[in-house]
Amino acid sequence: MKTRTSPLSRLFMALVFLFLYAPIFVLIVFSFNDSKSRTVWQGFTFRWYLELFQDRDIINALSTTLLVSLIATLIATAVGLFAAVGFYNMKKRWRTPLMTVNSIPMTNADIVTGVSLCLLFVAFFAAWQPVAAYLNGAQSFITLPVKLHMGFGTLLIAHITFDIPYVILSIMPKLRQMDKNLVDAAQDLGCTWMQAFWKVVLPEIKPGVVSGMLIAFTMSVDDFVISYFTAGSSASTLAMVVYGMTKKRISPKINAISTLLFITVLILLVIVNIREARQEKALKARQARQA
Repeated sequence: MKTRTSPLSRLFMALVFLFLYAPIFVLIVFSFNDSKSRTVWQGFTFRWYLELFQDRDIINALSTTLLVSLIATLIATAVGLFAAVGFYNMKKRWRTPLMTVNSIPMTNADIVTGVSLCLLFVAFFAAWQPVAAYLNGAQSFITLPVKLHMGFGTLLIAHITFDIPYVILSIMPKLRQMDKNLVDAAQDLGCTWMQAFWKVVLPEIKPGVVSGMLIAFTMSVDDFVISYFTAGSSASTLAMVVYGMTKKRISPKINAISTLLFITVLILLVIVNIREARQEKALKARQARQA
């Protein structure tokens, strides 16, 4: 039996959405304003978008953001896929605490994760220096760098670290839905375990893998706090450049950047939600046929 929503509930819901999205709507509108004013509308223009794509610092930050996000997404998806399969094949008494540990990075504050990774890198670099000096003195075939600094590498490692839990949690439900007898049947027919994985398991959990990949990419593109603590001074993401621009006189280019980021993340989230809705619909249809 369907329940009707009262007019008061609809009004409250509308006010909530207005409160959440009105500032973003104003930001998008004023990204097309033909003036530096943030309060007075003086005409429609694409001027700030053109200046945005002519800014070398912003373009370099955008390329770094996309490169880090793509590499981190691919590595995190591969690692998360095999980790999820490993968790699934564990006994429950081992799987439950490990899944709890896997959820900690997602529930933990970003600033705690960022500071922790920063301290880890600093400690590793300090321990690496005497080891590299000793190895350089003991042999002459390879010259190892003595001093290491935070940069693109540490930024990439940080993104992989916080992307993996999202991939694992996206794949685990699909593994639970899969018939456990499929792998045994494939092996009985002559497949090795790896052949059974690629030809049987992977097609069954493919929707979860794709969803995890999209979520990981979205999280990487959208991250600021962890990147701020692990990028050092030699690498900057787009979010970090925007933060640096806000410390000076605010340019309308920030509106343009924010609009593009919002639209990109929105599109990715819509794709993820549509895929999940289709997966649920297909699952219900399959269960109905089996019943």
